[in-house]
Amino acid sequence: MIEADFPLLSLTIIVPLLGAVLAGLIRDIDLSKQVAFFIAFLSFLLTICVLILFDTTKGEFQLVERYDWISILNINYLVGIDGISVLFLPMTALLTLITMLASWNIISHSSRFHFSLLLALEGVSIGIFCALDTVLFFLFWELTLPPFFFLIGLWGIGSHRRNAAMKYTLFMLSGGVTLLLAIIILATNYAIQSGGQIPNDLTFSLPVLLDTPLAHELQELVFLLLLFGFAVKSPLVPLHTWLPTVATEGPTHIVAILVGLKLGIYGILRFAMPLAPVAAVEFSWILSVIGAFTLIYGALIALQQTNLRRLLAYASVSHVGLVMVGIASLNMQGLQGAVFQLLNFTLVASSLMLIAGFIQHRLGSTEAIHLGGIAKVMPKLTFFYFLFTLASIGVPGTSGFPAELLMILGAISAHSVLGMAALSGAILSAAYMLSYTRRAFLGPITHNDVKQVIDLQPREMILLLVPALLILALGFYPDY
Repeated sequence: MIEADFPLLSLTIIVPLLGAVLAGLIRDIDLSKQVAFFIAFLSFLLTICVLILFDTTKGEFQLVERYDWISILNINYLVGIDGISVLFLPMTALLTLITMLASWNIISHSSRFHFSLLLALEGVSIGIFCALDTVLFFLFWELTLPPFFFLIGLWGIGSHRRNAAMKYTLFMLSGGVTLLLAIIILATNYAIQSGGQIPNDLTFSLPVLLDTPLAHELQELVFLLLLFGFAVKSPLVPLHTWLPTVATEGPTHIVAILVGLKLGIYGILRFAMPLAPVAAVEFSWILSVIGAFTLIYGALIALQQTNLRRLLAYASVSHVGLVMVGIASLNMQGLQGAVFQLLNFTLVASSLMLIAGFIQHRLGSTEAIHLGGIAKVMPKLTFFYFLFTLASIGVPGTSGFPAELLMILGAISAHSVLGMAALSGAILSAAYMLSYTRRAFLGPITHNDVKQVIDLQPREMILLLVPALLILALGFYPDY
């Protein structure tokens, strides 16, 4: 591990958390929003500094910071980054900036609290990507629940938004129980293997746990516990039902964060696979079955949707299944494609959900029957929608193509049936996205409300332009 000379990672976590407190204390609403945006922009600059300082030639954890926390249990404040996590920091900060701009004029009540929660959510999310102590990781993981609970329950657009917030929270808490149990088993195993005493010789350090032998039976148990906990957050079928509910009832810019930051898949890559590698190989068939079923099931259900928000929710579920197929292939192409696709979620899935929010805000609905002919009156929005749709279905020239290609190649190399499932999912993805596009954006205008709708405003164009440019840049130069 390479120790940090300056606590840069801690700053990326603490700055948005302190900014959340500051924005909440300022009584002037406009000033509070401006301060919140400034803090979010500052946090983004800090994550860019992290990206610049990261040495891509070294495979170990870098910018590591370690401070004593709960000494009696050997729990430390331990943060660091590697090649898996480094890109998620600027992506998280960028997504926070975009969602702030998207909700700038939409939130009509308790806006100070709203923007404070966005900053708090950013801070703990970055903490998840940086944490190298399993208890610290679990703390950040659980701290995402209060912001999401209030953001969904207070500013949702559906009549059952509070039920949606409660459903999401209960699902996440159930997954958290298994994560905590796995963490305790790993720490106890270290104490036993090292010949120490419990609790004096427990350890929760991820680098140490990675080098600690784990019996085969314990590997199986730990892997399954971690897989369940992370599958709930991902989400994977049949633990996915909270996402369509939240997409229908919750605020679209918050749903954009949920579909953009796939913390559950990151947890599988960061913890479940490396901590129990033998079990991961042994149960790769389970990952394959779950991934393929989630991929096809999500796509088939999305094909039946007439509401854009629900369609995008099931599309997100389907794409998570494809990522699991890539991970289950257990080869370099599949894993690289999976990580690439996780970054795509932040750019593509979140942007499409924000566009759905713009339509919802203007017309009060994203049902295809209430739309029709949008392309004639909203050409700017339609342009961005088409670009993100093409990226979603993996058209060459967009960032979705190299990610899907790598995962499909990895799946075919692992097993021909797995490859066929990945190819089928890609075809179905094009089917449900283009089918909705034809009904909602093309054809004659059948509603007077559509005729009078206003196209994207400059602020909305700017927030969509940034991910659009990144999608094209990563599509043409994926090695960059």
